Amino acid sequence: MKILVTGGAGYVGSVCAEVLLERGHGVVVLDNLSEGHRRAVPAGAAFVEGDLADRQGLDRLFASHRFDAVMHFAALALVEESVRKPGAYLVANVANSIHLLDAMLRHDVGQFIFSSTAAIYGEPEVVPIPEEHRTAPINPYGRTKLAFERILEDCRISAGLCYASLRYFNAAGATPERGEDHRQETHIIPILLQVALGQRPHFEIRGTNYATPDGTCIRDYVHVLDIAEAHVLALDHLERISGWVFNVGSNRGHSVLEALEAARRMTRRSIPAVAAGRRAGDPPVLVASSQKIERELGWRPQYSGLDAIVESAWAWKQKFPQGYEVSPQAAG
Repeated sequence: MKILVTGGAGYVGSVCAEVLLERGHGVVVLDNLSEGHRRAVPAGAAFVEGDLADRQGLDRLFASHRFDAVMHFAALALVEESVRKPGAYLVANVANSIHLLDAMLRHDVGQFIFSSTAAIYGEPEVVPIPEEHRTAPINPYGRTKLAFERILEDCRISAGLCYASLRYFNAAGATPERGEDHRQETHIIPILLQVALGQRPHFEIRGTNYATPDGTCIRDYVHVLDIAEAHVLALDHLERISGWVFNVGSNRGHSVLEALEAARRMTRRSIPAVAAGRRAGDPPVLVASSQKIERELGWRPQYSGLDAIVESAWAWKQKFPQGYEVSPQAAG
């Protein structure tokens, strides 16, 4: 198959492009490089620098390739920023995604895998969270992802679109060549590793008085390779599962303090930490029930133990201590 991967210069998108190429698919990456990195795009993928806001550019792209499917990762994805800039998130995550859908349907591309999020659920009423849980996002980021899921269902009904939405939890970890390198880093594990390398003075624990066993937020960490595998499986079974949503998680949560201790173990660095205020829009617990994706697609996490995740991220960070924009080098 020939697959368009939007946001394929970003973290999850680039790893998914890597796995698709390994499985023998043709891959074209579309990315505006506002957050992604050209060097993250796998060598075997064609790269197009472009923006989903450019409707004419999308038409040219679809006219010049015969795509079989689209995997859509391009989005703004910072919870705290979405609280401050909800309009920007509506444009990027809803309006621009509609441009993509319109271009697909005009060019008779009918298969779509959507990178969604656990933020759709909001404050969970049961843990682990099943897909049938009510959707009540508590931040604009989650609301934009939910809005687009509903648009996808409308397109399935009106235009016969085959789609699946993957609601994954905390993507983490790395492959040997691809890891997390955000220009504005908010994710816990890469921040911990920056402290381990002396690039930050300390790690801030954002909230210590949540209603959790140790007072810190609990998250379900999923290795990025496991997430990529879920996308490939969803595409393989898409006609049978069209319109379905799947959680992609490990059925287990780890607190911020547990992540801190894992980072100290795997890096053998002290990693000083200080308490700080809560991050706006953060629910205290997000842990997935992955029973549905295991039952329907045979997916099970292979790399998602917390120590294994941190170990892979640490190996990548030592190879790319300054991220993609600096040549790889060994770090002491």
